[in-house]
Amino acid sequence: MKQVQVLLLDFGGQYTHLIARRVRETGVFCEIVPYTIPLARIKAKGPKAIILSGGPSSVYEKGAPRIKKEVFDLPVPILGICYGMQLISLLLNGTTKKFDKGEYGLQNLKSTGKSPLLAGTKKDTKIWMSHKDVVIKTPQGFKITSRTETIPIASMERENIYGIQFHPEVTHTRQGNLIFKNFIFKIAKCKKDWDPSKILQRVRQDILQKTENKKVLCAVSGGVDSTIMTSLLYKTIGKRLKPVFINNGVLRKDEEKEVLHNLRNVLKIPVKYINASQIFLRQLRGAVDPEKKRKIIGKVFVDVFFKHLQKGDLLAQGTLYPDVIESVSVVGPSATIKTHHNRVKEILQLIKEDRVIEPFKLLFKDEVRIIGKQMGIPEAIIWRMPFPGPGLAIRILGEVTKGRLAVLKEADYIIRYEIEKNMDYRKIWQAFGVLLPVKSVGVMGDSRTYQNVIAIRAVESLDGMTADWVKLPYPLLQKISNRIINEVDGINRVVYDTSSKPPATIEWE
Repeated sequence: MKQVQVLLLDFGGQYTHLIARRVRETGVFCEIVPYTIPLARIKAKGPKAIILSGGPSSVYEKGAPRIKKEVFDLPVPILGICYGMQLISLLLNGTTKKFDKGEYGLQNLKSTGKSPLLAGTKKDTKIWMSHKDVVIKTPQGFKITSRTETIPIASMERENIYGIQFHPEVTHTRQGNLIFKNFIFKIAKCKKDWDPSKILQRVRQDILQKTENKKVLCAVSGGVDSTIMTSLLYKTIGKRLKPVFINNGVLRKDEEKEVLHNLRNVLKIPVKYINASQIFLRQLRGAVDPEKKRKIIGKVFVDVFFKHLQKGDLLAQGTLYPDVIESVSVVGPSATIKTHHNRVKEILQLIKEDRVIEPFKLLFKDEVRIIGKQMGIPEAIIWRMPFPGPGLAIRILGEVTKGRLAVLKEADYIIRYEIEKNMDYRKIWQAFGVLLPVKSVGVMGDSRTYQNVIAIRAVESLDGMTADWVKLPYPLLQKISNRIINEVDGINRVVYDTSSKPPATIEWE
């Protein structure tokens, strides 16, 4: 990896990964590190620019994450975003206070003076706010460069230090990319050094070097990341790869058939299929809390999968860069939205023993798709909608039973079938059904019914960090609703989820 030009200090913000992604889109590599990184290590990395992320804490809270004030003495430009700006204010003797109501969502940003960071942006432009604290007095020497209708200091700057209260990394901020380009190229003078289309050969060489002549076990879910990784490994090390596909019982309708077809028939990978659905469903019996369901599925998966890991085997993981960062606790469990991802504790232990290879651990999903396209993998696989590891278990609110699972599978299939048939599915990040834990009164066949409710969820996103609900055409919604109510026993009402992320999450649990 080339020298890190942009170093991103993570304070546990929900948009941290998106900041790194935005920087990489400009052609400059960005590395995310915990805010606890020692000053000496920062100096050793020699970045040309430093970004301080947002975070869920208040800077004046006891135990709130801090950095050494000496960071601001480094001869590199520093950009603080949201919490990062408030931290700049605190450490340099400005004043931050709790905002009366908090501010979340779209606001109009009004420029109040010339700024190299905001150069070229409109004097009145849409930006995305997500905060509960504000800077009310800048540190000495800082000038205010923008405001909104609700707060007087939306951005501030002094020489090489810049602070912005809003989030330029989310798509809602209309000219966010321009702000990043201004900071990266005009202020920090970075040079383009990152092109995911040119790293395939380097990844292959890395796989050969790390595996040597050893066998490699990998779990393939059928999703974009694991499928492309498994295909890359098989083309690189051949029969030394031991791919395993585990049916956890909470897959979508005919998911196991589709995944096995793609792996065995399309990609010619001799994958081993393990149907452990009964084990998973038995363990899920009685579980209602979403976190408990996630942990049960994670534990059972590890128990089943690790039986196939033999002495001397290496383990391959389709870990992406966000998984790596989420595996490092930044601000503690209070900021956890959900658990269960590629780096469970058992795998982390193997990483310490240097038995895990993660070819994509520095990549985001869109970058993995670029590699998949280079490899000639069919677009239907490359653009497959993401599916959570806990599967339909977190799309059934409440207990997972065979009956409720059957209902959701049928409804979810109709939703995805009609959307993929009538729209360009590549423009939709995810589309699925959610079985709600409520029943409603209906009239079917001149009789009153008291049956289940299905919620339709369809969102557009670049990487799942932020998302907007898709404005599905009314005729399409009508067709989906009619089909579900007419064809799926036990459903008499269909609703559509019109919430964005944030404040909602993509999944309901």
